[in-house]
Amino acid sequence: MNFLDLFRATLPETVLEVAALLVLAIDLLFLKRVALKIRVAVAALLGVAGCVVAGWALQVTAGEVFRWGNEILLASGGFITVAQAGTLVLTALTLLLLLEERFTPHIGEFVAVVLMAAAGGLLVCGAQDLLVIFIGLELLSLGLYILTAFHKTSGASAEAALKYYLFGGMSAAFLLFGFSYLYGLSGSTNLLRIFATLAGNMDAAQSPFLLVAFVLIVTGLGFKVAAAPFHFWAPDAYEGAPAPAAALIASASKVASFALILNFTLAGHHLVLQHLRGADYFGALGNVGIMAFWLSSAFAVLAAVSMVFGNLAALAQSSVRRLLAYSAIAHAGYLLLGVAYGLPRSGAAAAYAGISGNANAVLYYILTYGLTTVGAFGVVAVVERATGSDRLDAFSGLYRRNKLLAGVLLVLFLSLAGIPPLVGFWAKFNLFAAVLSVGAGKAPFVLVVLALAMSAVSLYYYLQVLKRAFVTPAIDETPIKAHWVTTVVLLAIALAVILAGCFPALLQGWIEAAYR
Repeated sequence: MNFLDLFRATLPETVLEVAALLVLAIDLLFLKRVALKIRVAVAALLGVAGCVVAGWALQVTAGEVFRWGNEILLASGGFITVAQAGTLVLTALTLLLLLEERFTPHIGEFVAVVLMAAAGGLLVCGAQDLLVIFIGLELLSLGLYILTAFHKTSGASAEAALKYYLFGGMSAAFLLFGFSYLYGLSGSTNLLRIFATLAGNMDAAQSPFLLVAFVLIVTGLGFKVAAAPFHFWAPDAYEGAPAPAAALIASASKVASFALILNFTLAGHHLVLQHLRGADYFGALGNVGIMAFWLSSAFAVLAAVSMVFGNLAALAQSSVRRLLAYSAIAHAGYLLLGVAYGLPRSGAAAAYAGISGNANAVLYYILTYGLTTVGAFGVVAVVERATGSDRLDAFSGLYRRNKLLAGVLLVLFLSLAGIPPLVGFWAKFNLFAAVLSVGAGKAPFVLVVLALAMSAVSLYYYLQVLKRAFVTPAIDETPIKAHWVTTVVLLAIALAVILAGCFPALLQGWIEAAYR
């Protein structure tokens, strides 16, 4: 093993870790007696600078791989770089929205944990080995558990963190147990080697232990993306966590988790396709078809349950944070629909196009959803600080109290509902079109129709929030003021949502260019 190659392959993660240590050192050594607002500003800006430098490091290391012997442990390029860049952008935006927060005096520690969790997200995106995947997931997850509990004077924060931690530990056990079965069946922890071995081994591909492995792995991954019925932690975590932590859970961690799912289901088949040179791969299509069928079926069931449950449960919420949590469950269902039908059943060229097309659609959706959700939590945080609540009634008369904030809320919630010409509409359109293009029977068509119906249902609860903001008279008409940086960031997010919707080819072109 060449440690120089390892350092080069993990340069973006290393930059984030160094930035985390720098934030801690400066805050503890030089700023302990300085006003909290200055410490928050310094820590947040240093964290953003770390994300920017890590973004530069992504460009430097694009296409780099780290091997252990002949097996790839870490990779970059393609959708991996896109997901890693999205994780860094969303992390930086979350840190910028931290400037008005006063929930903890330990701000250096908070920003350091955010950066270390982001480093775990980058590892998850690029991992090509089961052990590296697990290490990255634990680094990401442990950081999120800590961030959820950071509001030490809030009982809701402690309760949310405890539930998140308990469910997270259980899901990690399921995931690791599933990985152990894959290792036992294939004799390797490398994704490429696992898929190649199973494709060429009929006994392993038809073993009931492979089905057990997939069930355990899907259970673990379902928790990470808050898919029903593995969602129980999400409403409490979204409600009880500090707003920046909730925004990070809802955005950057989701990007990393779905990048892992793409790596495991779509890119895994893509790697086998390249490794076995097409003909051999489809000569073993019977075995691969077995694996694809079980994975597709499991994700399709999760998608349907998540879409229905998430949207219907959101109708009954009086807390906007919990509404966004159940909305996130529904959006996880839409995304899992794209994952479930990501592998066409015939033709090498069709398989390659289907893999890249569905991966692009899923990436487009999760990046735009993450951006919109960060903005939504930014608005909720401002309203919470002004009113002391995130209940629906707290948004009454928002238009009269802060027109810019109400305008941002309008753009973001309509985008989440999928109203054209905002980017949320194009994200759903691309995803559903990619699913229908697979041509795997009636199931994709039925699920897309269900997704469209549930999208119509979602419009109702998003409009409930907007009705209070624009129609319901305010109980207290005192103007709501936000920090100028927060206002600029929220306006920039709203503008990006509008521009990406009016010119969808901009983001699509960037994602597609990553494959060339």
